[in-house]
Amino acid sequence: MLTTDPYDDDKLREECGVFGIWGADTAAAVVALGLHALQHRGQEAAGITSYDRNWFHSHRAVGHVAGNFDEDHIIRQLPGDAACGHVRYSTTGESGLRNVQPLYAELSSGGFAVAHNGNISNARTLRQELVQHGSIFQSTSDTETIIHLVATSSFKTLLDSFIDALKQLEGAYSLVCITPEGMIGCRDPLGIRPLVMGKLGDAVIFASESVAFDVVGAEFIREVEPGELIVVNDKGIRSLHPFAKIAPRPCIFEHVYFSRPDSIVDGQSVYSVRKQIGAELAIENPVEADLVIPVPDSGTPAAIGYAQQSGIPFELGIIRSHYVGRTFIQPGDKVRHLGVKLKHNANQALIEGKRVILVDDSIVRGTTSTKIVEMMRDAGATEVHMRIASPPTRNSCFYGVDTPKREKLLAAQYDVTGMQDYIKADSLAFISIDGLYRALGETGRSNDHPQRCDACFTGDYPTTLTDQDGLANVTQFPLLAERVT
Repeated sequence: MLTTDPYDDDKLREECGVFGIWGADTAAAVVALGLHALQHRGQEAAGITSYDRNWFHSHRAVGHVAGNFDEDHIIRQLPGDAACGHVRYSTTGESGLRNVQPLYAELSSGGFAVAHNGNISNARTLRQELVQHGSIFQSTSDTETIIHLVATSSFKTLLDSFIDALKQLEGAYSLVCITPEGMIGCRDPLGIRPLVMGKLGDAVIFASESVAFDVVGAEFIREVEPGELIVVNDKGIRSLHPFAKIAPRPCIFEHVYFSRPDSIVDGQSVYSVRKQIGAELAIENPVEADLVIPVPDSGTPAAIGYAQQSGIPFELGIIRSHYVGRTFIQPGDKVRHLGVKLKHNANQALIEGKRVILVDDSIVRGTTSTKIVEMMRDAGATEVHMRIASPPTRNSCFYGVDTPKREKLLAAQYDVTGMQDYIKADSLAFISIDGLYRALGETGRSNDHPQRCDACFTGDYPTTLTDQDGLANVTQFPLLAERVT
């Protein structure tokens, strides 16, 4: 089976989204609303686990939040004033219900539910060691490794066991956990994946993005710091820093594509940053044209910035239908091509006889760009220029983003001229890596101490990748000697 929408096939898959709340009536209902706001981060499956101070209750299902949690009877099956939830696109582990989060287990200390955004890059190695020592896994998710590490830790308390588990992990993680002792929110020492904290009355919330607070009417408090672990219970809020401090490397692609434009990430408006990326793109790569056209919807803010900086009119030259789901058809080039127009269609009356600049967030395999350029020419455009609001994506991500293998990435196969020929554009240009950093308010990328994780563009991975290269990570995260008690 093939999806009718190559636009979906040719985008980097959003990682996952997490949301948790402690101390709210009908906590599961609040989590469901929060997950609605985070649906863009994962459309494959959704789950919620609640805690009523006696028992844990879970509902997990394949599909969107709206299709699984909008019924009152489902929410009534999830009682309690504490809950965590997850929207998923699989980056590690097969698709299927057994991998849908939150994952839950009964430990010696009681119930333990965990929702995870990111990817544990040494999970396979850890899993092999755990299985050899008797652990029995119920899923293929890297997240289950965390549960087994907690369960087998020699430390006495749940908190110490949890920290002991974290110190064995490599890669990226933002976690929200519900336990009888409270809710835990934490980020990896580099802060690769985002996590923010807010309040709804007296209740405390963790979420992947601030937009989830807007939807539920909560107040944004602050970001969870890289390497920080926050425990929330009836006694209050406790912040711990169990890792030695190192320079953070938050994912730069959150600003380019993943986060919703109305979110605040790293203290900055995502929408404003994307407009500034477009402005930098126009400064670096000008071209004479009649129209600036965004590739819907992710290219829109950058296209606005490009148009404002260049003085070339912004127009909606591609119209997207929002009423087409991810339908499936039998393979066949002719039918597949017709399926493209179910979701995107050229605004021919606007485009005919015009020189157009198409602005998109990225090029992955190149199939999207090829189809869009062809669509513009079929609509009568005299010139088609592509401008990309990120540097060429030459490397796979191992931190929670489902990217193709490197050999499938167009920028890993061709230089920019070769990519231009492949998509059949009159010109093709990308923002430079320094231009991307300037759009974020920085002078440029520091090669000695990069400010962000930009490995998909530069190949500069901030951690050792044990499962990929077989090397043990012994120096990346120096750990504090003392345990937290």
